[in-house]
Amino acid sequence: MGYPAYSQTFPCRPETAEIGRKLVHEALGAWHLDDLTEPAELIISELVANAASHTPCRSIRLVVGRPSPTRVRIAVVDRAPSRLPVLGTADAEAEGGRGLLLIDVLADRWGYTLLGSHSKRGPWGKETWAELKAAG
Repeated sequence: MGYPAYSQTFPCRPETAEIGRKLVHEALGAWHLDDLTEPAELIISELVANAASHTPCRSIRLVVGRPSPTRVRIAVVDRAPSRLPVLGTADAEAEGGRGLLLIDVLADRWGYTLLGSHSKRGPWGKETWAELKAAG
């Protein structure tokens, strides 16, 4: 038996972050994990912002799941496997560039998974994800 997950596809635009925050809020409320809502909302906002800023995708899939009883996974799936997330350093004067740094602080762990494979075309997309540890 698998663990529950919520996922929906939306336009790849910065405004989708608000929808993502609502999805996270509802999922965590259904699972009685309200204490994770604030960091999870920040994480989904940053993941959406990264996809909207750094990929040419028209749509993204938002995913909120429970890979185990003690973990919550927040993810964004896009069709830009060649644009991999890289944890960098932010210039103190820069307006952006801190999204993955924030996720790195908030999440128990984070990363990306390439999706699909074809002998000539390679993967069709990637899932950038972050996990929070739930009290268990």
